[in-house]
Formats: sequence, C-alpha cells, structure tokens
Amino acid sequence: MNKVIVLGSINMDLVISSPYMPAAGETIMGNDFITNPGGKGANQAAACGNMGAQVYMCGCVGDDVFGEKLIDNLKSFGVNCDFVRAVKGASSGIAVIIITENDNRIILDSGANALVSREDVDRALEVAGEGDILMAQLEIPIDTVIFGLKKAKQKGMITILNPAPANKACQPAFEFADYLIPNESELELLSGEKVLQLAANKLFEAGVKKLIVTLGSKGSVFVDRNDLTYVKSYKVKVVDTTAAGDTYCGTFAAELSRGKPPLQAMDMASAASSLAVTKKGAQMSIPTWRQVADFMKSYAERGAVD
Repeated sequence: MNKVIVLGSINMDLVISSPYMPAAGETIMGNDFITNPGGKGANQAAACGNMGAQVYMCGCVGDDVFGEKLIDNLKSFGVNCDFVRAVKGASSGIAVIIITENDNRIILDSGANALVSREDVDRALEVAGEGDILMAQLEIPIDTVIFGLKKAKQKGMITILNPAPANKACQPAFEFADYLIPNESELELLSGEKVLQLAANKLFEAGVKKLIVTLGSKGSVFVDRNDLTYVKSYKVKVVDTTAAGDTYCGTFAAELSRGKPPLQAMDMASAASSLAVTKKGAQMSIPTWRQVADFMKSYAERGAVD
C-alpha cells in the first residue's frame, strides 16, 4: 500500500440546526448544537484513515483551546500528525455550519490554515516516494497547494486536487494534478459552462488530465475527452450532507493507494459518501472500510443497485 499525504485545512466545526435560514437582523431558535472537528483536509485525511490507508496530514492549527483537540482527533482515525504544525499566536481554523432542510451553509475563518507554507510541504514530502499520493484542496493558500502538487509530481507521486471551495485562481495547479475532483457547482464556476462535457473540455484545455465530477444523489462521473462513465449512487435517507464530498475524496485516494482502478475506487467512494450523509457532523459521520464494504454487500443483496 502506498502512502497518502493530505495537504489541507484543519478546522473546528461549530454546528447548529435551524428550521430555516434567518433573514438579516433576525434571531431564531436553533437546536442540536455540536462542536465537531472538520476542515476539508482533515476530513479527507480522516476518511483515508478510516479506510485503512497509511495517511499523513500536512497542515496547521493554532495554539488555542482547539488546536490540541484537533490533532488528537486526527490521531484517533489513525492519521500521522508529525507534519501538523501548531502556530504560536494563531487561532485554529473555525467553520460555523447552519443545517436546515437537509442542506447546510458554512462560514469559514481560516485562522492557522492561512499559514500553511512551502516549508510545511517540504517536511511532509520527505517521507513520500514514487507512487505515493498527495491530495489537496483550496482552504489553504493556493500558492502552497500549487507548490505541493508540483513538487509531488517531481517525486513521481500521484496527485489529486479537490478544487473546493472553488476558486479560478487554482488553474495553474491543473497541470500538476493527475485527478481533479470538483462537484457540479465547482465545475461550472471553474469552467464557465453548465453542460458537463463542454465544461470538461474547457478544463482539459486548461491542463486537466483526468476529471471526476461528484453529482450528489446521482453518483459520480469519470470524464475524458471522448466519453462519460457514470458510477452509480446509493440511495439513503439524508440527514446531513456535511463532509460527504470529503468522504468521497478521502475514500477514493485510499482505494487508489491500494492499487484499485479509478472506477472501482469511485464506486467505493460513492458508497462511503452515501453512508456519511446518514449521520450528523463531519468526521464523526465518516464510515470505516468494513462498514462501507458491508453496506455495499447488503445493498447489492437487496437488489437496490440502480
């Protein structure tokens, strides 16, 4: 099994459910408040860990009350945190999440995530070699992401970029990413096109090599210049969509690290993200490899596969 190094954000999520989204100046009563470790990078690392991958986290936390808790939580998923730096005088990243009508809205304060540097990347990639995987997102400085992907390619690594939250400034990273994994809205923002194949063509022209688009309840699709290959969805009762995309990306990377082909890795990732939305929270909702495997088996036995 190859190593997976996740370069990205580490947050503490402050989550509350609401009957609806309040208007400007309005105060309403919410319920079910929780604090839950999150951040796209940390979520993806936790998913890799739960899938049994050998995973390292590269990122930053603050020296506040949340920093140590965030590191301890990642370790509980089997994530190596040797390359998580605690920044003196900085606050940890915070995400305020409002859940309403089976959807969510998120407000971020980057905190220490904004301080992830090239030096942090250099330290983490010292343990990596040819065939290992680097996965990144866009909740840390884009220049650091581009540097990390480029250096990983120089070392012969497999690189994955989840361009979330979507930002057109990440385009220079495309040439260094073996896989780009946006969702539908991110694909449209990055390409300026609503039609999937037209959007994909724009990204291929911009340097994208392999494109996987997550489609929520419709599954996901592997896109090349000539064809679209859809991977089925798994129908479940949705409770909270937080971290569904991160669970998908982390599971995909973990399966690639086992040598699984992309379409097979996508199927496992689709099942894992489906299980994740049946529970509240970010990392607390991420299933284990055994849970996903059992779910896929029982789903097939019920004859419920689309």
